[in-house]
Amino acid sequence: MSWFKRVKEGIITRTDEKKEAPDGMFSKCPSCKKMHLTKQIVEHSQCCPDCNYHFQIGSKEYFEILFDDNEFTELDALLSSSDPLGFVDTKAYPDRIRATQAKTGLKDAIRTAVGKVGEEELVIACMDFNFIGGSMGSVMGEKISRAIDYCLKNKLPFMIISKSGGARMMEGALSLMQMAKTSAKLALLSEQRLPFISLMTDPTTGGVTASYAMLGDFNIAEPEALIGFAGPRVIKETIGKDLPKGFQRSEFLLEKGFLDFIVERWELKKKITTLLKMLKPYGSPEKPEANPE
Repeated sequence: MSWFKRVKEGIITRTDEKKEAPDGMFSKCPSCKKMHLTKQIVEHSQCCPDCNYHFQIGSKEYFEILFDDNEFTELDALLSSSDPLGFVDTKAYPDRIRATQAKTGLKDAIRTAVGKVGEEELVIACMDFNFIGGSMGSVMGEKISRAIDYCLKNKLPFMIISKSGGARMMEGALSLMQMAKTSAKLALLSEQRLPFISLMTDPTTGGVTASYAMLGDFNIAEPEALIGFAGPRVIKETIGKDLPKGFQRSEFLLEKGFLDFIVERWELKKKITTLLKMLKPYGSPEKPEANPE
């Protein structure tokens, strides 16, 4: 019956005393269902080494991937939502905000920062889906607006990484107003000939898609990202017809001309650096001096 026992360094131990793998050591791919060391997935830019599935990640991971040596300066880090409507559903809105902040360590569903990407200075606004579904509220609109002001002042390009379920219903019309607010600010960026790169990830839906996510000088996306206004199920029930295969996915939108290109996450930094170098010099050209004659 010795096969019930394990011998290690002269000590006999029972098999039920073996150590379990630490929590988080392995991760299962939602696409191919294979188990991988979490370390391998992280080293592969948070993608499955086998099937290339892009795991959903947040601003922390995107900043690590993009900013040189993960060095950046966060802008307006302390902005947090108030409760203008006194909204209550299953819990009061302020309680929901505080609980989500405690759980995620975030102040809201977007972070903005400035740093160097491939030695090119860039301002990045990145959304976090795990903060109330990446919903767009007043803080999000304000942080994007202030980031654009920073770009205008310092003549820098701007990038938004979108990942959202749409407008934040707890702020009602104030949330919807952020669509116009951010779009107007981006128009100022365009007038000054400062580049705006929009990266859409899975999912990018609702008011975010209907506003700034589709206003980039370059509209790009990760593979297989869900991008659209209303979801496929809602559209199918509305029109009463089956939708085309891959409807609202990156590859479908690229084929229809809604995207400029699709970029793999491990190539993202290289592609963005190439774009920034191509688009230099930034900013409005200086007005020629008047002819003295």
